[in-house]
Amino acid sequence: MGAVYFYHMTRTPLDATLPVLLEKSLAAGWRVALRGSNQAGLERLDELLWLKPEEGFLPHGLAGGPHDADQPVLMGVDLPVADRTALICVEGAKLDPGEVGGLERASILFDGGDPDAVQAARDQWREVTGAGLSAQYWSQESGRWEKKAEA
Repeated sequence: MGAVYFYHMTRTPLDATLPVLLEKSLAAGWRVALRGSNQAGLERLDELLWLKPEEGFLPHGLAGGPHDADQPVLMGVDLPVADRTALICVEGAKLDPGEVGGLERASILFDGGDPDAVQAARDQWREVTGAGLSAQYWSQESGRWEKKAEA
């Protein structure tokens, strides 16, 4: 059973953090479901991922196309994780603790400058740990990512 990692972004925005996490996920051999809270935000991230990293390519696609099953990173709103090994939730997308059992890892990325995002992450932490799942809280307040809590 996978763990849920909470990434409290305070120094780098989602646009810089997400490509790094996706590269590491693909290097681990994981098939990623990238869940967003709205289609417009996902379309913006889709465009970003076509442009970054400059020296590579992150294979991905928006859900709803004819080749969804072939996408190493599939992006969508309310995206199921049935055939995926990792889930990354961004921009307030929710994670159901019941879907974590079959994953290698689930991640929740949240903007430390947005009080509503911080509160939503705290609520998700309580929900995840209340369900008996392993959780880790990572912060970059010191300038680099450090694990600050584990349950």
